[in-house]
Amino acid sequence: MSLLTTLPTWAIALLIFLMRIADVSFGTLRTISVVQGRIRLSVLLGFFEVLIWVVGVSQVMAGFDENPILAVAYAGGFAAGNGVGIAIEKRLALGSVVVRIISPNHGERIAETLRVQGYRLTTFMGQGRNGPVTLLFVTCRRREAPRIIRTAQGQDPALFYTIETLRERSVELLTPLPHVTGWRAYLKMK
Repeated sequence: MSLLTTLPTWAIALLIFLMRIADVSFGTLRTISVVQGRIRLSVLLGFFEVLIWVVGVSQVMAGFDENPILAVAYAGGFAAGNGVGIAIEKRLALGSVVVRIISPNHGERIAETLRVQGYRLTTFMGQGRNGPVTLLFVTCRRREAPRIIRTAQGQDPALFYTIETLRERSVELLTPLPHVTGWRAYLKMK
């Protein structure tokens, strides 16, 4: 810690700010991992979260009397860390979801397109406010959901959809295999 005391106040404040962003980001990811039941990831993230937090707090407490700016850096890092943590989590898109698509017009065509792309799905016939609809339940990795929605909306812009986080499932999700094209499609025909 003697190295930190030789740094100028602004450098210590910046370091505290960055450490706080890191520890709150880890905390955000850890909380999501706990909710999703990811034990090992939660333990690992929790360890580094607290390690960074202890170092940051000790620096604030050691220099708070002389440099109140360190407390401001600590608070600012906490605030920024929440946003950074959420942005990281959205980018990683951890977990699985159920995409529910309700199509009044082209449900079977959407289902066929998604099946060709390798997705597992189940269809149901239902009755909507304005008549018959097709319901599609697609279980996928969260990062694949936007692509599924774009594909479905390309077939039926009038559809309605919801996306729900999946806590458990009976089978492991497989990444859909791309449809065979080019020379591989030619070889497959033989």
